[in-house]
Amino acid sequence: MTQPIIAANNVSKTLGAGAGQVHALNHVDLSLNGGNLTMLMGPSGSGKTTLLSILGGMLTPSEGKVQICGVPTEGASAEQLAEIRRRHIGFVFQTFHLFPTLTAAENVQLALDLRGERGAGARARTREVLTRVDLARKAAAFPRELSGGEQQRVAIARAIVADPAAILADEPTAALDGANGQEIMSILAAIAKEPHRAVLVVTHDTRLTGFADRTLRIEDGALLPEEPSSGNVYRMRSNA
Repeated sequence: MTQPIIAANNVSKTLGAGAGQVHALNHVDLSLNGGNLTMLMGPSGSGKTTLLSILGGMLTPSEGKVQICGVPTEGASAEQLAEIRRRHIGFVFQTFHLFPTLTAAENVQLALDLRGERGAGARARTREVLTRVDLARKAAAFPRELSGGEQQRVAIARAIVADPAAILADEPTAALDGANGQEIMSILAAIAKEPHRAVLVVTHDTRLTGFADRTLRIEDGALLPEEPSSGNVYRMRSNA
């Protein structure tokens, strides 16, 4: 059996202390495999973002274990966790997180700069991923010159430019209208076709479930029993 790209075993997370203590996650088991887009759905406060943050090495669990590409995060220092994230994880957020004084290309290439990858090779890789998200023509544009959907495409290009094994997207369509949201999900679904890459999308938008290979639901910090999947509708359409 192929090793999961990210695996969480019996993960719990407690936030706060005393009367204000909250059990954000309760004994969660989850594996993310390459070639799949997993959608995690649930109401506000259900633990979706907490779980994504733990899977991405941004938070540590109170109990349980997480492995990212076979590397355990348990006992890792802040510097070691940062290195794991740089090597294996690409993040996409609701609010884009682009630097306003950098062009689209510079925002993307920054992810390579942080890995020490510069020069002609980095510029070529940047052009490649901007082309992939259909934004090569806007490479020299600043974020203020881009629509919300275009800014999110830049953010996705930045997330994939270093070829991470996992893309973790937290409400990536929440700030977009319906049409742009569908386009963003189409891009993420295409990325998830790659057998060496897993994509996890956290959302509350039930209109997006057709893009998922697997849909999970979380309530009060616990994953609900998984329902059989009808398959990725986007992928079925694209292969028709």
